[in-house]
Amino acid sequence: MGSCRQIAAQLVAPGKGVLAADESIATMSGRLEKAGVEATAENRRRYRELLASTPGLSDGASGIIFCDETLGQEFADGTPFAQAVRALGVLPGIKVDTGAKPCPGLPGETVTEGLDGLPARLAHHAGIGAAFAKWRAVFVIADGRPSAGAIRGNANALARYAAACQEAGIVPIVEPEVLMDGAHAVERCGAVTATVHAAVREELALLGVDLAGIVLKPNMVVEGRDHPEPVSPERVAEATVEVLRAWPAELAGVAFLSGGQPPERATANLEAMQHHATPWPLTFSFGRALVDPALTAWHGDPALVEAGQAALGERVAANAAAVRRRARLQPV
Repeated sequence: MGSCRQIAAQLVAPGKGVLAADESIATMSGRLEKAGVEATAENRRRYRELLASTPGLSDGASGIIFCDETLGQEFADGTPFAQAVRALGVLPGIKVDTGAKPCPGLPGETVTEGLDGLPARLAHHAGIGAAFAKWRAVFVIADGRPSAGAIRGNANALARYAAACQEAGIVPIVEPEVLMDGAHAVERCGAVTATVHAAVREELALLGVDLAGIVLKPNMVVEGRDHPEPVSPERVAEATVEVLRAWPAELAGVAFLSGGQPPERATANLEAMQHHATPWPLTFSFGRALVDPALTAWHGDPALVEAGQAALGERVAANAAAVRRRARLQPV
């Protein structure tokens, strides 16, 4: 477990976060096509290399999460992705779940799959250089939802995944995401997030998962996307930290997902978190809030690689600066 604790500490090192570039082939292909880029394996590879090779990325990013396709690819110079990003000072990670699928017996709800054959896959990923992994569970707020069954089923899967990762010497990023979809108030999001987290903590404990060797990747507690009144960053931070205080002090750290928030709002909320004293770091593991500006700037044009990297670098720097404010506000 010692190596997992060390890697987890690296992932949440002061002033750094984790870049999520782990969209599935289908999701990434759709985003490329929307940007006017042909959805081929080579273009997906080129885009991920653009992100991973951004100059100075390691100044604000401790790790990058890839999908299985990318971790099996190479940079243009023939260097495998895992080795290439390590040489650039960034830890490579891998998304190992196979997506949220309809859950039998729970109409309209999902359970994340991917446990079958997971130990062997983790051994393979570790063998080619992955330092950490990620598994995402999804919860939708609606009348009577998420149900107790959906919460328990996904919490158990997260714990089984985390235990398998630690047995393989890979740090698990545990991602229970309560979606922004809907018109619910921030208080409803907070109540659901607290219930989900309680179930996840219980399942992790039952399987003996070492909290000092995991990184929690939760949603921020925000109002629903269709709610008429967005709440302030200060209120988001207060509501989020209130939920998180139930986690033990030994947890390695918290790296928030952006959850579809506009990039600037995600950063403002992250910065507001730094005003709250907690026993673990509060940092970021953003996907769309970091990579969407890069894709828009690049849109497949070889002459605009530097523009895409500049857009990514700007967003990473802004979020790294937000979490570095913590050191100036309070002891870490």
